[in-house]
Amino acid sequence: MSEVILTDANFETEVLKAQGPVLVDFWATWCGPCRMLAPVVEELASDYAGKVKVCKLDVDQGMNTAAQYQISSVPTLIAFKDGQIAFTAVGLQSKEALSAKLNELLK
Repeated sequence: MSEVILTDANFETEVLKAQGPVLVDFWATWCGPCRMLAPVVEELASDYAGKVKVCKLDVDQGMNTAAQYQISSVPTLIAFKDGQIAFTAVGLQSKEALSAKLNELLK
């Protein structure tokens, strides 16, 4: 597993102060679509290794961060670039759709 596990404590360092793009998967253990998306996120982490940092935040563990980004449904994926939100994707996403967004972000 090459994703970074996020908490409220390390979110700023791992995401907002990161060099280059960061994709954050906001998920929950009780969420069925989150479990379906997990292998896609893992594939993206390996496909984009060295180009995009891929992180996961369990919304039940990182409630403050989830609230800060107004996460009302999971899974929600937010891509950050230079500490700013580049795009948000809510719900189950295809690998192709996410890859297209990440490729756009890397241009």
